[in-house]
Amino acid sequence: MNGIYFPGIGISFPNVSSGITIFGFEIKFYAIVITLGFVFATLISQREAKLSGQNPEDYLDFVLAMVIPVIIGARLYYIIFNHESFFGGGKTAWQTFVGLINLRNGGLAIYGGLIAGTITAIIFGKKKKITMPLMWDTVSMGVLFGQMLGRWGNFFNRECYGGYYNGLFRMAIPYDYFVEKGSAQYLQNANVITPEMLSNMEVVNGQQCITMHPAFLYEGVLNLLIIVFILLYRRHKKYDGEIGLIYMMGYGICRFIVEALRTDSLMIGPLKISQVVALGCIILAAGLMIYNRVRIAKGIEPKLHPITKPQKIDTKE
Repeated sequence: MNGIYFPGIGISFPNVSSGITIFGFEIKFYAIVITLGFVFATLISQREAKLSGQNPEDYLDFVLAMVIPVIIGARLYYIIFNHESFFGGGKTAWQTFVGLINLRNGGLAIYGGLIAGTITAIIFGKKKKITMPLMWDTVSMGVLFGQMLGRWGNFFNRECYGGYYNGLFRMAIPYDYFVEKGSAQYLQNANVITPEMLSNMEVVNGQQCITMHPAFLYEGVLNLLIIVFILLYRRHKKYDGEIGLIYMMGYGICRFIVEALRTDSLMIGPLKISQVVALGCIILAAGLMIYNRVRIAKGIEPKLHPITKPQKIDTKE
């Protein structure tokens, strides 16, 4: 019942727990993965800072300053666009409050975290006298790596998957898992588990499974491709902020594609919110790229902190 399978390519995880228990307290893998994402994002950002002649300690301070705002922003974004799941339905005020702050089963939206992170970066950058374009260049690859890693938290939670799919890379989850968790009817009512999934269940390892697109995996792979592109291009950037714009456009394209497959998208009327935001990011990034290239073509020298060999940084104040 706790298995997650990829029958098309012969990969099976027969017993995937959602967490580990230490001294009677359950720690969700979702939380562990998110924490690791912050750690790796910090290390990568510090490395990029060193390569561009900045003080890497500034980026440790930045990550520590933004952790709480990012989590709050990601949660608020999810609540705002999924408010019907938290309010009403005969819940008491206490039950509503507990539901709002309960992160153990997921419920964080990446765009909300990015918005909160950007606001924090603007404030932090002004205090440290670091421009936003340079900060975005420095943290983009680390943020992408953190996002890529974070998607595996969705794997353990059995969330962020797409619609019915019976192709080579299909993911199969026993339907009884959702019944046991008490979420089957809710997910069916929300059309996350679609009628097409239910009418085309596949027997895997002796269990009736629903099969779907592993959307979390698609997004993780696309994020990796963007990271590789940035890694190869970053020494050739023409102006501060170009890497950040590549990240914005690349992730926008990635999210727009993957969101089209998902059945659990946050909606505003008939539109998928993440697709609307992704399209806005693509258009904004493309416009700024064109604007900066035109300025360079006209001979206007842009501000540039090139990626070079690591320099010795004096961290004494």
